[in-house]
Amino acid sequence: MPALVQVASVDDLRALASSGRRIGPSPWREITQAMVDAFAELGGDRQWIHTDPARAARESAYGGTIAHGNLTLAMLDGFRPDLLERVGGFSVALNYGWNKVRFPAPLPVGARVRAVLEVASVEELEGGWVQVVYKWTVEREGSDKPVCVAENVGRLRKA
Repeated sequence: MPALVQVASVDDLRALASSGRRIGPSPWREITQAMVDAFAELGGDRQWIHTDPARAARESAYGGTIAHGNLTLAMLDGFRPDLLERVGGFSVALNYGWNKVRFPAPLPVGARVRAVLEVASVEELEGGWVQVVYKWTVEREGSDKPVCVAENVGRLRKA
């Protein structure tokens, strides 16, 4: 596994943004039926393609159940500690939202995924806030096509 990228300041974030450097990849994580079922219960999306392995084995073009796209999106913050150390010099970090989210390929249960991250932009705002746009790509083992690409907007407040 690559070493965590350390970010001690806004200047470090800017340097990452200007370099275009990809951070990662993270370690692989397996998508389990239990994860998909828990997400289905939480969100109320119990379509058979996600939650009925027997039917999905018979009828799905994917040979079994697949993860919800939004489950993949929800996992992204869990990959961050594998890639980027907590940014220093800030008192609070907020997830400000998601942009340009796409799910180019399905994610079958049993597949393994990992994430790579780029710092796309850094902008200083009023009141000591810094807005950072991160570009995420979730890769599936054995596939050339990503299962999720998204931009995450974060806001950090200077200490």
